[in-house]
Amino acid sequence: MRLRSNALGAVLGAGAAALSLSLLISAGCGGRAAHPVVMPPPADPQSLRTPESFAGIGDKKERSRALFLEASRVMLHPRCVNCHPVGDSPLQGAHSQVHDPPVVRGPEDQGVPGLECTSCHQDRNAQLARVPGAPKWHLAPKVMALEGRTPRSLCEQLKDPARNGGKSLAELIEHSAHDELVGWGWKPGADRVPAPGTQAEFGALVAAWVKDGAECPREESRP
Repeated sequence: MRLRSNALGAVLGAGAAALSLSLLISAGCGGRAAHPVVMPPPADPQSLRTPESFAGIGDKKERSRALFLEASRVMLHPRCVNCHPVGDSPLQGAHSQVHDPPVVRGPEDQGVPGLECTSCHQDRNAQLARVPGAPKWHLAPKVMALEGRTPRSLCEQLKDPARNGGKSLAELIEHSAHDELVGWGWKPGADRVPAPGTQAEFGALVAAWVKDGAECPREESRP
Protein backbone atom coordinates (compact mmCIF):
# COMPACT_ATOMS: atom_id res chain seq x y z
CA MET A 1 0.00 0.00 0.00
CA ARG A 2 2.86 2.34 0.92
CA LEU A 3 4.67 1.55 -2.34
CA ARG A 4 1.49 2.35 -4.30
CA SER A 5 1.15 5.70 -2.46
CA ASN A 6 4.76 6.62 -3.21
CA ALA A 7 4.31 5.71 -6.86
CA LEU A 8 1.15 7.81 -7.08
CA GLY A 9 2.96 10.76 -5.50
CA ALA A 10 5.79 10.46 -8.00
CA VAL A 11 3.35 10.42 -10.91
CA LEU A 12 1.48 13.45 -9.60
CA GLY A 13 4.74 15.30 -9.00
CA ALA A 14 5.97 14.56 -12.50
CA GLY A 15 2.65 15.69 -13.91
CA ALA A 16 2.81 18.99 -12.04
CA ALA A 17 6.37 19.57 -13.23
CA ALA A 18 5.38 18.83 -16.80
CA LEU A 19 2.43 21.24 -16.55
CA SER A 20 4.67 23.98 -15.17
CA LEU A 21 7.18 23.44 -17.96
CA SER A 22 4.39 23.50 -20.53
CA LEU A 23 3.13 26.83 -19.20
CA LEU A 24 6.62 28.31 -19.30
CA ILE A 25 7.14 27.15 -22.87
CA SER A 26 3.76 28.47 -24.01
CA ALA A 27 4.52 31.87 -22.45
CA GLY A 28 7.76 32.04 -24.37
CA CYS A 29 6.34 30.72 -27.63
CA GLY A 30 3.42 32.95 -28.42
CA GLY A 31 1.88 33.47 -24.98
CA ARG A 32 2.23 36.89 -23.37
CA ALA A 33 5.20 37.14 -21.05
CA ALA A 34 4.37 38.09 -17.47
CA HIS A 35 6.84 40.96 -17.55
CA PRO A 36 8.28 43.09 -20.38
CA VAL A 37 11.92 42.66 -21.31
CA VAL A 38 14.09 45.09 -19.34
CA MET A 39 17.52 45.94 -20.69
CA PRO A 40 20.13 47.25 -18.24
CA PRO A 41 21.22 50.86 -18.83
CA PRO A 42 24.28 51.29 -21.06
CA ALA A 43 27.61 51.74 -19.32
CA ASP A 44 28.13 54.98 -21.26
CA PRO A 45 25.05 57.24 -21.31
CA GLN A 46 26.35 58.84 -24.52
CA SER A 47 26.36 55.55 -26.40
CA LEU A 48 23.55 53.73 -28.20
CA ARG A 49 23.11 50.00 -28.36
CA THR A 50 23.14 48.51 -31.84
CA PRO A 51 20.18 46.50 -33.18
CA GLU A 52 22.34 43.38 -32.81
CA SER A 53 22.39 43.96 -29.04
CA PHE A 54 18.70 43.02 -28.98
CA ALA A 55 19.02 39.79 -30.99
CA GLY A 56 18.75 37.71 -27.81
CA ILE A 57 15.12 38.81 -27.30
CA GLY A 58 13.26 35.96 -28.97
CA ASP A 59 9.80 37.50 -28.92
CA LYS A 60 9.60 39.75 -31.99
CA LYS A 61 7.12 42.18 -30.44
CA GLU A 62 9.15 42.53 -27.27
CA ARG A 63 12.29 43.04 -29.34
CA SER A 64 10.57 45.79 -31.34
CA ARG A 65 9.46 47.50 -28.13
CA ALA A 66 12.97 47.32 -26.71
CA LEU A 67 14.43 48.77 -29.91
CA PHE A 68 12.05 51.71 -29.74
CA LEU A 69 12.91 52.39 -26.11
CA GLU A 70 16.57 52.62 -27.08
CA ALA A 71 15.79 54.96 -30.00
CA SER A 72 13.63 57.10 -27.70
CA ARG A 73 16.76 58.04 -25.77
CA VAL A 74 17.60 60.21 -28.78
CA MET A 75 14.14 61.62 -29.46
CA LEU A 76 13.55 62.56 -25.81
CA HIS A 77 17.01 64.12 -25.43
CA PRO A 78 17.12 67.94 -25.08
CA ARG A 79 18.84 68.23 -28.48
CA CYS A 80 15.58 67.02 -30.05
CA VAL A 81 12.98 68.13 -27.51
CA ASN A 82 14.14 71.76 -27.54
CA CYS A 83 13.04 72.20 -31.16
CA HIS A 84 9.85 70.15 -30.64
CA PRO A 85 8.16 72.14 -27.83
CA VAL A 86 4.48 72.07 -26.96
CA GLY A 87 4.35 75.86 -26.62
CA ASP A 88 5.02 78.83 -28.88
CA SER A 89 8.67 79.34 -27.93
CA PRO A 90 11.69 77.11 -28.57
CA LEU A 91 13.61 75.68 -25.64
CA GLN A 92 17.35 75.68 -25.05
CA GLY A 93 20.02 74.15 -22.86
CA ALA A 94 20.39 70.80 -21.16
CA HIS A 95 17.35 71.51 -18.97
CA SER A 96 15.09 72.81 -21.74
CA GLN A 97 14.61 76.38 -20.52
CA VAL A 98 12.54 78.80 -22.59
CA HIS A 99 14.60 80.46 -25.33
CA ASP A 100 16.48 83.59 -24.32
CA PRO A 101 16.14 86.14 -25.90
CA PRO A 102 12.34 85.72 -26.14
CA VAL A 103 11.13 84.53 -29.54
CA VAL A 104 7.94 82.91 -30.84
CA ARG A 105 7.29 80.23 -33.44
CA GLY A 106 5.07 82.33 -35.72
CA PRO A 107 2.45 81.06 -38.16
CA GLU A 108 4.88 78.84 -40.12
CA ASP A 109 7.11 77.69 -37.22
CA GLN A 110 9.98 79.87 -38.49
CA GLY A 111 9.58 82.95 -36.29
CA VAL A 112 7.83 86.21 -37.12
CA PRO A 113 8.73 88.94 -39.63
CA GLY A 114 11.74 90.83 -38.37
CA LEU A 115 12.70 88.03 -35.98
CA GLU A 116 12.71 84.82 -37.98
CA CYS A 117 14.76 81.82 -36.87
CA THR A 118 17.27 82.43 -39.64
CA SER A 119 17.87 85.98 -38.40
CA CYS A 120 20.31 84.41 -35.93
CA HIS A 121 20.57 80.74 -36.86
CA GLN A 122 22.47 80.10 -40.08
CA ASP A 123 23.03 76.83 -41.94
CA ARG A 124 25.91 75.87 -39.62
CA ASN A 125 27.08 76.52 -36.07
CA ALA A 126 28.59 79.95 -35.46
CA GLN A 127 31.45 78.87 -33.23
CA LEU A 128 32.63 82.27 -31.95
CA ALA A 129 29.12 83.51 -31.24
CA ARG A 130 28.07 80.07 -29.90
CA VAL A 131 24.87 80.24 -31.95
CA PRO A 132 23.74 76.84 -33.20
CA GLY A 133 22.80 76.37 -36.83
CA ALA A 134 21.87 73.83 -39.47
CA PRO A 135 20.09 73.86 -42.84
CA LYS A 136 16.38 74.82 -42.64
CA TRP A 137 16.54 75.79 -38.95
CA HIS A 138 12.98 76.01 -37.61
CA LEU A 139 10.63 74.63 -35.00
CA ALA A 140 8.65 71.45 -35.52
CA PRO A 141 4.87 72.05 -35.71
CA LYS A 142 3.04 71.79 -32.39
CA VAL A 143 1.38 68.58 -33.50
CA MET A 144 4.87 67.02 -33.68
CA ALA A 145 5.87 68.11 -30.16
CA LEU A 146 8.17 65.76 -28.22
CA GLU A 147 8.19 67.74 -24.98
CA GLY A 148 6.54 65.79 -22.15
CA ARG A 149 6.03 62.61 -24.16
CA THR A 150 6.40 59.12 -22.72
CA PRO A 151 8.07 56.55 -24.98
CA ARG A 152 4.66 55.01 -25.71
CA SER A 153 2.92 58.28 -26.57
CA LEU A 154 5.93 59.24 -28.69
CA CYS A 155 5.74 55.92 -30.54
CA GLU A 156 2.03 56.32 -31.25
CA GLN A 157 2.64 59.83 -32.51
CA LEU A 158 5.44 58.76 -34.86
CA LYS A 159 3.22 56.11 -36.43
CA ASP A 160 0.41 58.62 -37.09
CA PRO A 161 0.91 60.50 -40.40
CA ALA A 162 -1.32 63.29 -39.07
CA ARG A 163 1.23 63.90 -36.32
CA ASN A 164 4.55 62.99 -37.93
CA GLY A 165 4.68 65.33 -40.90
CA GLY A 166 2.78 62.98 -43.21
CA LYS A 167 5.57 60.39 -43.30
CA SER A 168 5.33 56.67 -43.90
CA LEU A 169 7.43 54.34 -41.75
CA ALA A 170 9.94 54.06 -44.59
CA GLU A 171 10.16 57.85 -44.77
CA LEU A 172 10.67 58.00 -41.00
CA ILE A 173 13.69 55.74 -41.35
CA GLU A 174 15.14 58.00 -44.07
CA HIS A 175 14.40 61.14 -42.05
CA SER A 176 16.04 59.70 -38.94
CA ALA A 177 19.15 58.49 -40.71
CA HIS A 178 19.87 61.31 -43.16
CA ASP A 179 18.03 64.57 -42.42
CA GLU A 180 20.58 67.36 -41.89
CA LEU A 181 18.59 69.20 -39.23
CA VAL A 182 18.12 65.94 -37.31
CA GLY A 183 21.86 65.36 -37.71
CA TRP A 184 22.64 68.61 -35.89
CA GLY A 185 21.71 66.78 -32.67
CA TRP A 186 25.06 64.96 -32.82
CA LYS A 187 27.15 68.02 -33.68
CA PRO A 188 25.56 70.84 -31.67
CA GLY A 189 28.73 72.86 -31.27
CA ALA A 190 30.07 74.90 -28.34
CA ASP A 191 29.82 72.98 -25.06
CA ARG A 192 26.41 71.42 -25.77
CA VAL A 193 26.02 67.73 -25.00
CA PRO A 194 25.12 65.81 -28.19
CA ALA A 195 22.39 63.21 -28.46
CA PRO A 196 23.50 59.64 -27.62
CA GLY A 197 25.32 57.61 -30.24
CA THR A 198 25.46 58.73 -33.87
CA GLN A 199 22.84 59.54 -36.48
CA ALA A 200 23.71 56.34 -38.35
CA GLU A 201 23.19 54.26 -35.21
CA PHE A 202 19.89 56.02 -34.51
CA GLY A 203 18.70 55.37 -38.07
CA ALA A 204 19.64 51.70 -37.73
CA LEU A 205 17.59 51.39 -34.53
CA VAL A 206 14.55 52.98 -36.16
CA ALA A 207 14.92 50.67 -39.17
CA ALA A 208 15.17 47.59 -36.93
CA TRP A 209 12.13 48.74 -34.92
CA VAL A 210 10.09 49.03 -38.12
CA LYS A 211 11.36 45.69 -39.43
CA ASP A 212 10.20 43.93 -36.27
CA GLY A 213 6.70 45.35 -36.51
CA ALA A 214 6.95 48.94 -35.16
CA GLU A 215 5.50 47.90 -31.82
CA CYS A 216 4.99 50.55 -29.14
CA PRO A 217 6.32 50.04 -25.62
CA ARG A 218 3.99 49.74 -22.65
CA GLU A 219 2.99 53.00 -20.99
CA GLU A 220 5.10 52.36 -17.91
CA SER A 221 8.24 51.45 -19.86
CA ARG A 222 11.23 53.77 -19.80
CA PRO A 223 14.66 53.43 -21.44
